[in-house]
Amino acid sequence: MAGPLLRSRLSTRRLAVWISLALVCLAAGASLMLMQGIDRQLGDVTQTYAVRNAARELMNALSQAEANQRGYLLTRDENFLRPYREAVSSIDRRVEELLAMTQEDPGQAAKVAGITGDISTKMAEMARTIELVANARAAEAQTLTETGMGARVMTEVTQTLEAFIGEENAKLEARNAAIDRSRIGLVAALIAALAAAAILAYALLTRTQRQVTDLTVRQSGLVSQNEALEAEVAERTRAIEEARAFAEHERQRVEAILQDTNHRIGNSLATVSSLLALQMLRTPSQEVRNALEAARLRVHAIASAHRRLRLGDDLESASADEFLGTVIEDIRTTQVDADRMSITSSIEPIAVSARDATTIGILVGELVTNALKHAFPGDRTGAISVSLRREDGIAVLEVADNGVGLGPEVADGPGLGSVIIKQLSGQFGGVPDYQPRAEGGLRVRIALPELGAHRPPADPSPMEP
Repeated sequence: MAGPLLRSRLSTRRLAVWISLALVCLAAGASLMLMQGIDRQLGDVTQTYAVRNAARELMNALSQAEANQRGYLLTRDENFLRPYREAVSSIDRRVEELLAMTQEDPGQAAKVAGITGDISTKMAEMARTIELVANARAAEAQTLTETGMGARVMTEVTQTLEAFIGEENAKLEARNAAIDRSRIGLVAALIAALAAAAILAYALLTRTQRQVTDLTVRQSGLVSQNEALEAEVAERTRAIEEARAFAEHERQRVEAILQDTNHRIGNSLATVSSLLALQMLRTPSQEVRNALEAARLRVHAIASAHRRLRLGDDLESASADEFLGTVIEDIRTTQVDADRMSITSSIEPIAVSARDATTIGILVGELVTNALKHAFPGDRTGAISVSLRREDGIAVLEVADNGVGLGPEVADGPGLGSVIIKQLSGQFGGVPDYQPRAEGGLRVRIALPELGAHRPPADPSPMEP
């Protein structure tokens, strides 16, 4: 709806602008035509006055020549001859000028041409009388003058020139009247064009002012809406920040609870391990002591795994390298003859779930405990290495020692340690592989394809006996 309305407004405005330009052009054209009309009028007036002056000068020259000719006839005074000759000498030139001025007007040119013969006759008559007087034939000159022919010719020439001048005056008045009418019309058109342009300009200005006012009102509305939206966004942002802070606080609280819970479990299991140690000291049977020692070591490994477990920000996972090394160190320090063996580890930062972290800690503890228990009988010294790494995307746990070694039958024997290792490995889809080392000792290699992968919670039922 807004698009067609906007296009309609733009089209109307564009049309108004073009109309204004056309009116301005019309006013400019009318002004040009008015100036041209004035120029033509001035040219016609100048031409008419020139023609009238030429006709009057011709009449004055003829009159002057006739007056001087009569003065000479009456007085025989030579002083009348000089102005007479000057007037006669200018008559022919004035006739030619008048013919040239009227060549574009056939009617007036015909009148001028019609009186040239009479002028010539009059001039011949005056020249003849002066010649007769100069030759002392005044009576003949008087007789020629009294015939009245020269007077009639002069009268006809004078009347013709008067009519000629009157006609020029009439033509000038007609031209002036026509030009005045044209000028009035052009002035009216000019005024109308300018008035229309002014009206359109006023309309455009009013429309523009109204649109500017509308835009200002809309902008004010948008500013108000923007301020309201900013206030709402600020409020929601504050609420989100409060919710985020509360969630962070809750996460930290839950993390602290989980850490405390794991620590308490570890402490409880450590207490159980201590009780087993006390019980082992009070038992006279070596076989019972050995069983209690094995149980104590396993409980201690589980306790260490719980105490050393540190969960990540999601409270659901941990990094293997952050807790397995400390678990292995705890196992080493609990040995009675810990100074006889060195335990090294190389653990990659593999992300595992919290449940898997405890399980893998127990598995590593069981493997290291078995190596400490069986690989170095008597006072034998040695070294144990533990590694956890990825090979082709699969986690591989490897525990190796340089002790006396074990036969392949141990993996399938009835020992509790072998059963525990097998079942714990099976939780990650792995099977322990016991490999004798060429340089002596044993290497236990377990591929754990499900370690670090998302899998459903394991069955919490106790392990098979």
